[in-house]
Amino acid sequence: MSVPEAAGRVFGERLPLAVAYHDWLADAGVIRGLIGPRESSRLWERHILNCAVVSDLFDSDERIVDIGSGAGLPGIPLAIVRPDLKLVLVEPLLRRTTFLSEVVESLGLDNVIVVRGRAEEKAIIAEHGEADAVTSRAVAPLDRLVKWSAPLIRTDGRLVAMKGSSAQEEIAEHGAACAAAGVVDLIVESVGGELLADPTTVIVGRRTAGRSGRVAKAKPGRRDRRAR
Repeated sequence: MSVPEAAGRVFGERLPLAVAYHDWLADAGVIRGLIGPRESSRLWERHILNCAVVSDLFDSDERIVDIGSGAGLPGIPLAIVRPDLKLVLVEPLLRRTTFLSEVVESLGLDNVIVVRGRAEEKAIIAEHGEADAVTSRAVAPLDRLVKWSAPLIRTDGRLVAMKGSSAQEEIAEHGAACAAAGVVDLIVESVGGELLADPTTVIVGRRTAGRSGRVAKAKPGRRDRRAR
């Protein structure tokens, strides 16, 4: 499959790494059951670019934890497009962490650490410290996702959760539970609109200093972002 023009715009001089990752997903990723065989023809836009454009939501040199990383989405595309970020990929299944470790070594991604474990395990914080942001892709409903993510995020750090078209409804349904778990100011961001036919939808929230029983008033700020 040819490399889409948007991939060159997103990854720039690091495009060869993105192509190598695509080939890992299309081959070993499918063979080992991490990627469905029907996804092979749409790996670029539906998976790799869909994740890479989220990099616009992170500041320079931030430390990001990707929970339930699976085949490395969104963590590996983020690590490729933004070598300044430090990524910790957390995944409980051995066959997936084996795949992730092989990909990271093959691509020479020295800004990525692969951890076999669950997000709720305290050892992750003890060994790797709190994160500037915790990201994920289609891992769980928002209330459960925040319960797992919040303990890993530093105070005033961020939840950056890739979601689908029901993102706003999830906030309405689970906003109070998220605030009780310590994540407030939930908003929906849309990224990649200038590059992708279907922009990536992300829920972003702020980690408070402690648990709260109320939803904090949202701070004014940018709500619509586009990939660089």
